[in-house]
Amino acid sequence: MTEILVRATAEGVVPSQVRVVEQPAWAVLKDAVERIRPWQSKDGSIDFDAEGAPAAADAEAAVRGAIDAVTRLAPLLPHDAAYHAALVGDLRRWADDGFGVPDFLDSLLAFQPAAHRRDGLQHLVVFPMYTQNGNPDRNLEAVVLRMVWPDWLAELERTRYDNPLFCGITFEDFTSGYDTNSAVLFPETIAVREAPERFSWGGIFCDREAARFRRVTEAAVGILGLRLPDDVAALVHDQKRCEEAFVLWDMVHDRTHSHGDLPFDPFMIKQRQPFWMYGLEELRCDLTAFKEAVTLADEGVPQARDVQYAILFDRMFRFPVTGERVRNYDGLGGQLLFAYLHQHDVVRWTDNKLHIDWQRAPEVTNQLCADIEKLYKDGIDRPKLVHWFAGYELVATYLAPHPGSRWAKGPDALDLNQPPRKLVDDVLPDEFPLSMFYEALSKKLKNVIASTKGITADSAERIAA
Repeated sequence: MTEILVRATAEGVVPSQVRVVEQPAWAVLKDAVERIRPWQSKDGSIDFDAEGAPAAADAEAAVRGAIDAVTRLAPLLPHDAAYHAALVGDLRRWADDGFGVPDFLDSLLAFQPAAHRRDGLQHLVVFPMYTQNGNPDRNLEAVVLRMVWPDWLAELERTRYDNPLFCGITFEDFTSGYDTNSAVLFPETIAVREAPERFSWGGIFCDREAARFRRVTEAAVGILGLRLPDDVAALVHDQKRCEEAFVLWDMVHDRTHSHGDLPFDPFMIKQRQPFWMYGLEELRCDLTAFKEAVTLADEGVPQARDVQYAILFDRMFRFPVTGERVRNYDGLGGQLLFAYLHQHDVVRWTDNKLHIDWQRAPEVTNQLCADIEKLYKDGIDRPKLVHWFAGYELVATYLAPHPGSRWAKGPDALDLNQPPRKLVDDVLPDEFPLSMFYEALSKKLKNVIASTKGITADSAERIAA
């Protein structure tokens, strides 16, 4: 461990043009991690008695290779010296203890990317983890990333949207767990012996979000015959503009989970609630970002208008038709936004073409945000079950519930002698099915959405070329 610290201190900060992923040691590290991953069980351990398991000596050799590669790469990243030293210690201990359930708490606590939010700063990250919306198992993963922290964003965070834990990031390269739909790096996904009292960072890959948005939006616009204003059409074809829109959207969305007139614990951490409540919470955070973007656009912030279009299109075109229909709360939020705009004549489906009233869209979208905010403000005075029904009523005003829903029939259809968490069992997996519009759109977009698995800015540009 001290070897890493000595090298980093002696060699200082290497110029930013030196890319970690271009160093031979990165290929060695990536190969070592990819060899280890298939040997791991769901919890991250290696069962040497399982069929196809390696010899213990092979696993130890792979970990030694990973350690050596990290040691060679660490001097390129002196700001992460303490983390890389702890990482080597955690890898060695995992091997020395016989490759049981991994515990990387020491290196997790040492990794502090939010303390160094400098635009373009590279980080080399290795953890046993699951990747949200990607791999559910706690496999070892390695990823090289860059911080996205331009001056204009730093100023907005400092003066308007305090979010000291938020990290906008982009991919440089990654192992198989990120060759998926995952676009986040969250500390709570990492294998540790005990959860820290509080997490000190959270990263979102705005380049993947932007590339995915561009591909799906371009396809949806073509399928639906939607005519875009020139500036919006230019946005869809500009990766950098889209990344800037998403990093601003993400920063405001992230902080909104703990801001506003909220019922107790609105993010429902460690609670069991009907999935529409999660959908309303995520939509509230997105619509708050939309509302703030309207204000910022009036003040002349150039990225703010792009944020509005990114939220509208991603929510309306991608979210409703992505993923399974089982408790798909993000899909529900997208359906609700579309239906609300449609029933307020902002969105029209006429002559097999989609039309949007661009002038009224901000006002009506903010109106939906106000409706959800009122639900939340009133919620603190309600019992939990009454609040759930109020949320259901808001959604059902615009989306037709499943004909077989017990919740749609009201409280008399439920056994109210049970605790509220038990009544969640009466929620159908797809309580609010797709409309005919989205059923048709889903069939036309499914291959496009599938093609965005593992997408990065570079891969999107190669395909476009």
